[in-house]
Amino acid sequence: RCISIFFVEFQTYFGQDYARTAWIHSIVDCATMLCAPLGSLISNHVSCQVGIMLGGLLASTGLILSSFATSLEHLYLSLGVLTGLGFALCYSPAIAMVGKYFNKRKALAYGIAMSGSGIGTFILAPVVQLLIEQFSWRGALLILGGFVLNLCVCGALMRPIALKEDRKTAPEFLEQDYAPKAQKQDLKRMSICSPLIKAWSHECLCYCSWKEYNFLLMPGFMVLAVSVLFMAYGCSPLFVYLVPYALSVGVSHHQAAFLMSILGVIDIIGNITFGWLTDRRCLKKHRHFCYLFAVGMDGLCCLFLPVLQNFPLLVPFSFTFGYFDGAYVTLIPVVTADVVGTSSLSSALGVVYFLHAIPYLVSPPVAGWLVDTTGSYTASFLLCGFSMIFSSTLLCFANVAKKIKRTHLLSLTNDIGTKQHIWTNGAIAYSVTAELDQKDVEFLAVDTNSYSNR
Repeated sequence: RCISIFFVEFQTYFGQDYARTAWIHSIVDCATMLCAPLGSLISNHVSCQVGIMLGGLLASTGLILSSFATSLEHLYLSLGVLTGLGFALCYSPAIAMVGKYFNKRKALAYGIAMSGSGIGTFILAPVVQLLIEQFSWRGALLILGGFVLNLCVCGALMRPIALKEDRKTAPEFLEQDYAPKAQKQDLKRMSICSPLIKAWSHECLCYCSWKEYNFLLMPGFMVLAVSVLFMAYGCSPLFVYLVPYALSVGVSHHQAAFLMSILGVIDIIGNITFGWLTDRRCLKKHRHFCYLFAVGMDGLCCLFLPVLQNFPLLVPFSFTFGYFDGAYVTLIPVVTADVVGTSSLSSALGVVYFLHAIPYLVSPPVAGWLVDTTGSYTASFLLCGFSMIFSSTLLCFANVAKKIKRTHLLSLTNDIGTKQHIWTNGAIAYSVTAELDQKDVEFLAVDTNSYSNR
């Protein structure tokens, strides 16, 4: 998020327009989300520690190389691709570890864990502005590169944990439906290290891979995925253009950086308080609607932003947007876990963050093109607001339709339970009900000889 503070510096130094400069932030976010499944893959098959340490090394290298950039294209590769890849390898494993460690107070745990993003924004926004003034943008990037290297230390402190559903031996895998019964009986008599089991290793691997990603065909996850696309499109440009917009309406550089700090610290409050609230018994069953409410409120904030044209009005905006941004970001892993389950959470989070990639790549340049074309930020912020509101509305309608369908199925089950007893006339048995259905009438051929013997 603090990369947006470099936006004006890059634009001024390289003499480029809004759209071209915005590609830097877009590529960082896109690479982070696009490579999120890679982070999940490394954490699943190697360890979370290796993934986070490797990510910290790549992110630090990208920031250090960016301090020597001579063109925007150089920044696209170093700050965009390399740093974004490093953040991707850190983000997914770190978030998935929280879901494995906590079950009862999961939303609160995610809120505390993800508040680190807000803390970083709150502290680093004014610090980065100060570093730019003291050492120029090159020196600031070099110092940030050394600071980000501490991710390797954080990764080394991650202690792996194995869930019960992950502790399956080869014979347990062979109990699944893909193995024929005759071969199952043979395999049970043999040792785990037998050659026949090794011959089945490929089938086991294919089954495990399919089991790891079978949530992709769940209707609930499909709707969530589409909703995430629109939500990601709406939220990204604001973090890129809040500081440039504040400067364009006459706010000073320090006040503009302070707006990002406010957004960051309120983001922390939103992370923790909304996580705690949705863990309460009265709201635990309504996490989806809490998530929808938070996304919708952020969309409304974006719609009102063009009329806020001075610092006293932009401060309440930073409070409101920051709080609900922290709220729904906290609930993304919780809602995903409710849809796919804890055992598939790491892979599902990788896919969810992967879906952020294209909107994050496209939305800031599109917003910049609208600013260059119209000469104002109004169209860009309105598009962001409507996109987030549509995301919330889509998921809301899907949840309502799911509840209606569930109620309908329950009513059908109750109707089936009220069937009357079957009576016979000696040849044919009829099922008599108040309302006859094709499935409710059964024609049963009765053997007359056996009937007469009775």
